[in-house]
Amino acid sequence: MLLFLSFIPDQIHYNMYQNKSYFQALVALTLLGTILGCQPQSTEEKGNVPKFKLTASEKFYFNSFVDCNMAEAWIGDTFRIFPGKYGEDPLWGDARDLKFANGRNADEAFSSKKEAFTEPRMPKNVPIGTPGLHGAVWFETVYQDAKDLSGRTLYAVYHNENYPQTLPYDSSTGEGYQNSNKWPRGLTGPTSPAAVCRIGIMKSSDGGRSWDNRGLFLEDLNARMILKPHNTSNTFAGGVGDPSAVASGDYLYLFYGEYGYPGAYDSLSYDPAQEWSGQCISVARIRLSDLDNPQGKAKRWDGKDFTRPYNGIGVPIAALQIPREVGGGPASSPTGGFHWGPSVSWNSYLNCWVMLMGKVEGPSWEGDELYISFNQNQDLGKGDNAQQWSKPKLLVKKPGHILWYPSLQPMNTPEDIANKRTCLKLGKKARLFFKYSDKGEYRSEYTIEFEK
Repeated sequence: MLLFLSFIPDQIHYNMYQNKSYFQALVALTLLGTILGCQPQSTEEKGNVPKFKLTASEKFYFNSFVDCNMAEAWIGDTFRIFPGKYGEDPLWGDARDLKFANGRNADEAFSSKKEAFTEPRMPKNVPIGTPGLHGAVWFETVYQDAKDLSGRTLYAVYHNENYPQTLPYDSSTGEGYQNSNKWPRGLTGPTSPAAVCRIGIMKSSDGGRSWDNRGLFLEDLNARMILKPHNTSNTFAGGVGDPSAVASGDYLYLFYGEYGYPGAYDSLSYDPAQEWSGQCISVARIRLSDLDNPQGKAKRWDGKDFTRPYNGIGVPIAALQIPREVGGGPASSPTGGFHWGPSVSWNSYLNCWVMLMGKVEGPSWEGDELYISFNQNQDLGKGDNAQQWSKPKLLVKKPGHILWYPSLQPMNTPEDIANKRTCLKLGKKARLFFKYSDKGEYRSEYTIEFEK
């Protein structure tokens, strides 16, 4: 109960003491704390966290551009990957690097030479003020429609980045961003602007050779952007991004990074503790039947259920937050202190979900550690199952380097090929990939083996 009350802001405490209804409120909170205490135990609390062993392997270098999770699917007997970036970007330059490569297995696809990648037909960026695709996109996950036995119907969950220049604020819709001299700094220097990330969905009916933009999955609105003088991290002004999506039951569950303020940002009342409380890896969901027309259909977790709107304020996964007393901090801080970039898979050997993630420890996404967490609730829609992740454990540490985008990938074993395993469904053994951002290299130098 004391832990529960500690999350109540001091001002609310004060108002409660001034109010004659204080004791009724306290009783209600006590009852709520009792209810929360009866929630299912986390994987950590049950004491049965799976074990894993990393084994050094021959270095496996990827030959094309990667700056996100690796999206992939089996199209018939072809393993197809979709790395890269596409679209308008005034900071880094417009890009047409989002391409696909094929193989008879994962190792073969990942070994593809740069010239073997093919550019799919992508939707064009639309003019400012026009509904459609704005900014640049990266495919983070591909969901394969189980109703299409050919395997050619795909939904790509994409990370989308914009700036006030590409998506200026529109008072009639509430979308877009207001430019000012308080807009935070970006990654390329003191005068560069920070991006804002959103998450959307594209669809392909031909196995990923062409794509149609279906609309937004999640976004944070302008009022939640964190500005100068408080945002000094050289990352994002705010937003939601770096997602990983998995299907469970009738829903697609989206695990994503939350970088906005959990309320309307005001420089006069800004509170770093409040910012921290609403950030880190979060979860939302959308019905699989809504993927063709996703705009406004997704719901964020509210602390008890999935009720918050797609552009509302959700509640992060508490088990994945780094406590402030051990170095946890808000996303706008130059010292970091939060996990980001989840990559989620179902493990058929462990019979549980596995999540890899990075850790920001400095400005410009600096961090030399990767982590792993487990969730043994197959049905993510029951109760608070989607929240029941174990405390992240250190997976890899590379002092002096910057590590991004860890993911587990299938191998070229007969078992992995026969089961058509991907980064979304794996077995006892897998290959670990991640990016050395400081080197510009995406590679694997370990395999991982799990034990129950």
